Amino acid sequence: MDEVFFRKVATGVILAALLVLSFFLIKPLLMAIIIGFILAFIFSPVYNKLNKLTKLKTIPSFFICILLLALIILPLWFFMPSIINESIKLYQASQQLDIVTPLKAIFPSLFGSDKFSQEVGSVIQSSITTLTNSLMNYLSSILLKFPTIILQIFVVFFTLFFTLKDKDKMIGYIKSLLPFSKEVEQRLFDYTRDITFSVLYGYIIIGIIQGTILGIGLFVFGVPNAFVLMLLGIVAGILPLIGPSIIGVPTAIFLFVGGDPVSAWGILLFTLIASFSDYLIRPSLIARRVQLHQAVVLVGMIGGFLLFGILGFILGPLIFAYLIIIMEVYRNKNVPSALLQKDKQ
Repeated sequence: MDEVFFRKVATGVILAALLVLSFFLIKPLLMAIIIGFILAFIFSPVYNKLNKLTKLKTIPSFFICILLLALIILPLWFFMPSIINESIKLYQASQQLDIVTPLKAIFPSLFGSDKFSQEVGSVIQSSITTLTNSLMNYLSSILLKFPTIILQIFVVFFTLFFTLKDKDKMIGYIKSLLPFSKEVEQRLFDYTRDITFSVLYGYIIIGIIQGTILGIGLFVFGVPNAFVLMLLGIVAGILPLIGPSIIGVPTAIFLFVGGDPVSAWGILLFTLIASFSDYLIRPSLIARRVQLHQAVVLVGMIGGFLLFGILGFILGPLIFAYLIIIMEVYRNKNVPSALLQKDKQ
């Protein structure tokens, strides 16, 4: 009995040690692997259709990887110089930006005191400078880490290829490790699929669409630093309860103050179209799926961004989602959850 117990303890210790060592081995590549899994989830419907046509697993997976690689490399090749150039211009403009004069023109009664105006202008100027400094530092770090980024991209597509090709085997293996009954396993996977779909398509994809619509308006009306503002609009569109209006409305105000009302009204129109596109696109994308409460998604995105960087906009709400899924499966009650909601569309 003692020998059996000793073997179990020794096996557990060895397994725990190997798990810890394995974690440290993949830690530098963990984000790349997660991105590969996320991309595999997004492109899984495309893979399934191609697989039905070809009856092969390798060719559709390889085709998706090549197509996606081209969609990433070509825009970067053409737009990266523009992004760097506009970021430098935006940084230089932020150092000379006059915040007080537009505020006095818009809110003359509130900013009647010169001392108050200077204090508010100083705070806003400091915040803008900090933001643009962070943007420049982020771009500099990307250029310095370019060889590492290439390696990370290779791991992303390696993970994507084999996840698409062998996803059924992976799902079967994961199910074999879960200590749940078949019914609970099915609920767990249904919840996971629906919420992952809702987060990726209901917030990420729609946010990209909204930011792109606003970006088209910025380019059409010749707004300076349009590409950088479009990227900021995409980030704002991804965040629940915020949307691209937080970029479009201030841009329109500055155009009004600058004496260009036609462009200002045009930007407001595109901002309105971008904001209302959510109500047209979201129901068709995530109809009749379980969704996270918007407050949970917002907190998850902000916390994820602070912890993981830009990728945290995806990882943060997903981490919350999987925690809530486990709690819901454990709770096993018919009482509706306050954190999950079923779309009735």
